[in-house]
Amino acid sequence: MKSAQAKIPTQERERHVLSGWVMLPVTILLYVAGPALIALAITSGTTSASGGAQPVWALLVAGIAAILVAILLSPGFFALQPNEARVLILFGDYRGTAKQGGFCWGNPFYSNGSAAKSSGQSQAKNKNTDESSPSQPKKLRRYKISLRARTLNGDKLKVNDKRGNPVDIAAVVVWRVEDTAKAVFDVDDFETYVATQSETAVRHLASAYPYDSGETFADTDDEITLRGNVDEVSEALRLELTERLEQAGVTVEQARLTHLAYAPEIAQAMLRRQQAEAVIAARRKIVTGAVSMVEMALEDFSKNNIVEFDDERKAAMVSNLMVVLCGESQVTPVVNTGTLYT
Repeated sequence: MKSAQAKIPTQERERHVLSGWVMLPVTILLYVAGPALIALAITSGTTSASGGAQPVWALLVAGIAAILVAILLSPGFFALQPNEARVLILFGDYRGTAKQGGFCWGNPFYSNGSAAKSSGQSQAKNKNTDESSPSQPKKLRRYKISLRARTLNGDKLKVNDKRGNPVDIAAVVVWRVEDTAKAVFDVDDFETYVATQSETAVRHLASAYPYDSGETFADTDDEITLRGNVDEVSEALRLELTERLEQAGVTVEQARLTHLAYAPEIAQAMLRRQQAEAVIAARRKIVTGAVSMVEMALEDFSKNNIVEFDDERKAAMVSNLMVVLCGESQVTPVVNTGTLYT
């Protein structure tokens, strides 16, 4: 039986390279010294017995070697901006990541990123512009990777929420590369990977929570919803993206919902339902307040011995007060000039 080999994740190793300002004078000196030595070898040569000029071979070889060494050293120069790194690969072997900014020099045999990497975004653009044009490969020039924070504005997605209602949702993700080795070696194209995983995470998030509080009242329902708990939902999205993008060496600094609405086909029906729920909740508060006010009025009448009511008159008073307190229109009072029992 063949034992399955566990994948060993790539780990970033920071590697310091020489300053380019140190190697630049050496390279220039070699470029100048090479032709000078060749010219000196020719001019200071001796004349052979046959009449031909014989150059000083030692100087000639030294001059040619100086030029070759200068040409060999030249590809080692590169520049890094602040918050930019270069992955150093020597003959297919990862040797480290250079992060110090400025003018630098490294091994001239370090790979310059000639290996093409397919980009899903580039292919999508080509399909939108010209169906017949071939997709352009995306290359990592000299394996330089930006460490700056980047913003991914997701497209609007139509997803069913926890209760099966179709909703339109979109999110914005602020991310940056934390481990350059994982970003280059563990995934094919980390930018496309981030875009794809972000869309997947948003779809999963929308299906895990209901859009609204449903049939219960908003002031008594503890269920987390997409509309009512934006901060909690955004934090859940950030944590899920952090877990998904760890393989690509990417860290998520912030994730927020930028668009949330019912799908157009059910928007009107859901709007009427929300309006009905709002009316019911408002009526519920009005009735609760009216009952407490009637109870307080009856207690004050009884405590201060203002008027003695029998059960029938108490019921009539309660009915009248509830009509006055819960009615939407203004109540017109009727003055009774007789006794309470006429």
